[in-house]
Amino acid sequence: MSNLHVDSITKSFDEKTILRGIYISCETGKVVGLLGRNGSGKSTLLKIIFGIEKGDSQFVRVDDKVLQNQMDRKGRIAYLPQYSFLPRGIKIKKLISLFCNKTNTEKLLHSQLIKPFLNETSSSLSGGEKKIVEILLLIHSDAKFILLDEPFNALSPKMVSEIQKIIREQSKEKGIIITDHRYQDILKISDEIYLLDNNYLKQIKDLKELQQHNYLPKSI
Repeated sequence: MSNLHVDSITKSFDEKTILRGIYISCETGKVVGLLGRNGSGKSTLLKIIFGIEKGDSQFVRVDDKVLQNQMDRKGRIAYLPQYSFLPRGIKIKKLISLFCNKTNTEKLLHSQLIKPFLNETSSSLSGGEKKIVEILLLIHSDAKFILLDEPFNALSPKMVSEIQKIIREQSKEKGIIITDHRYQDILKISDEIYLLDNNYLKQIKDLKELQQHNYLPKSI
């Protein structure tokens, strides 16, 4: 079992504090859900963990390795941003082997979800189709921990259900931190839930606590 330990994360923009003393951990075999309103800092937190955003203070460790730079994160952490990262002009079937080992490459080449896109390039795919490909590439990569930022955006309810099944399956060997505004979908697949609110991260036990923190209306 591997462990991702994130501690002492603080971040400000133009003297406005977004994150203050954030602590979160994730271990392989678990899905950790991250909820919060627009602008609360969820994406910023994931970017800091992945290493493409620098915190005012930060500490990120996987097992006994303190991660100081982007190279330290290679093979340890993968990140799905809200924008598409697929390179143009390369067929999807060629991209699979760049992200995945031989076993997972063969697995994805025979996956019914990605099969329709194998001979396409990203420029010919819709936003939702790109998202499906990106999620499958990352969660089948060698990274021990996967950060998913708004993975269900632009996906149909049926496809969300299919992706949830794959996330749960892959989480047997990986640790996954996932954030999305579709809170029902996050609650459904997460082993632990955190709410980012007023710069701080709070662990949430149930729906009632989300109502108490005014993330959800009392009427739900």
